[in-house]
Amino acid sequence: MSNVKDTILAGKAVLGIELGSTRIKAVLTDENNVPIASGAHDWENRLENGIWTYSLEDVWTGLQDCYKSLTEDVKKQYGVTVKKLGAIGFSAMMHGYLAFDKDGKLLVPFRTWRNTITLKATEILSEAFRFHIPQRWSIAHLYQAVLNEEEHVPRVDYITTLDGYIHWKLTGERVLGVGSASGMFPIDSDTKTYYVSMIDKFNELTAPKGYPWKVEQILPKVLVAGENAGTLTAEGAKLLDPSGTLEPGCPLCPPEGDAGTGMAATNSVAQRTGNVSAGTSVFAMIVLEKALKRPYEEIDMVTTPSGDPVAMVHCNNCTSDLNAWVNIFKEFAESFGMKVDMNQLFGTLYNKALEGDKDCGGLLAYNYFSGEHITGFEEGRPLFARTPDSKFNLANFMRANLYTSLGALKVGMDILMKEEKISIDRITGHGGLFKTPGVGQKILAGAMNATVSVMKTAGEGGAWGIALLAAYMLNKEKDETLEAYLQNKVFGGDEGEKMDPDPADVKGFDEFIERYKTGLRIERAAVEALK
Repeated sequence: MSNVKDTILAGKAVLGIELGSTRIKAVLTDENNVPIASGAHDWENRLENGIWTYSLEDVWTGLQDCYKSLTEDVKKQYGVTVKKLGAIGFSAMMHGYLAFDKDGKLLVPFRTWRNTITLKATEILSEAFRFHIPQRWSIAHLYQAVLNEEEHVPRVDYITTLDGYIHWKLTGERVLGVGSASGMFPIDSDTKTYYVSMIDKFNELTAPKGYPWKVEQILPKVLVAGENAGTLTAEGAKLLDPSGTLEPGCPLCPPEGDAGTGMAATNSVAQRTGNVSAGTSVFAMIVLEKALKRPYEEIDMVTTPSGDPVAMVHCNNCTSDLNAWVNIFKEFAESFGMKVDMNQLFGTLYNKALEGDKDCGGLLAYNYFSGEHITGFEEGRPLFARTPDSKFNLANFMRANLYTSLGALKVGMDILMKEEKISIDRITGHGGLFKTPGVGQKILAGAMNATVSVMKTAGEGGAWGIALLAAYMLNKEKDETLEAYLQNKVFGGDEGEKMDPDPADVKGFDEFIERYKTGLRIERAAVEALK
């Protein structure tokens, strides 16, 4: 403890903060990259005028509360006050659209990754670039605003992502880590910045409009892991810590998206490694040895924090509906006067799923709170369906809801595994789905027909991942790669608890996914009927 105290007092501790869909989390690490304190703030997106958004006021009050809870944890554990930091890193949900004018004023409410309102833009850009542009990417939102002739577009001076916005306000620097930038506009892994040919093509498309900007002027500058991305200004320190205790001047690493921090936190930045992050949304990131044979609508091409190519299967929906059902069981228990421990309830219900039939006994569920581009949905309706002769019991019910949380992911991953025949040495799972030991891991191994590891640090998630990237910037030796730094100085060869796929689970999930694909007509009818 005295060592930790000394680290904090000497201003050598490293802070990572990630703004996730439902929680803002802060992790403080020591000089050995070990988490020594944490803080959190719960928040939720809102559907306003048909747009999924968070207000900037919510961003700052949430960030400040999260940081305050971290400092309170430090005070409680070690009896000291955080005044100086060795380095800071910020991460957030990738993609989306934050557009500002020359005075730094937000032009339209923040459009998050969850919105599926840019279909026409993605069709035009994907064809023009010969590169798949997903609906949630920033450039798709910008071009859709162009197509819609939205009045704010001529006044755009800067567009960025949530992590880039926070970093800008705390440092004055309009920069973005390459992994996060690869969710704004396509990245050339050879040059580690935006594809010049595609920048030119976008400018050609918008030239007839006569806007006073070109796209390269309004995008953030791209930085790779290890580069210094600016220092905390006096105004920035006050924004993060309104008490005025935090001193300015510490360096910040490039802000990264939650995909990049997930790769760092799971030691999945090397070729033939991958990770699956499963929470409100779910995505798989596979670091490729070679380019895919062709573009796929279901596969997004992004990069590691160092700029190497990654195939990403991103799904908007994962555990929201699962959590809603668990809350129904909580209400049921409380109606009988029982006091419910949520960790125990999740653990009991998740483990019950393992008793179910491998194909879920003929049950079917869709967890679509919002649209799901992989299966072609602009909107979603959570639903549960069965036939009169399905085996309807609690085990199968829970198993079906766990399966469907990975259903859209399975559709995308089957392209990589079965059509592209990519090789994966290790997949690491992290996020809320894996908190109950062995259950989410077993389901994922069956879905992907691959060995899945879960590390003890999985619960630390992206906040720890961005702290690692900040520490890498601070401590790396000359020419030391991020891959080498993580392998040798953070994980030391630890690959976590491994689980091989059970052939019966693989077969059962394959049967479920055929039912899932056939039943998409039911989901389509629900979207049309339930307005």
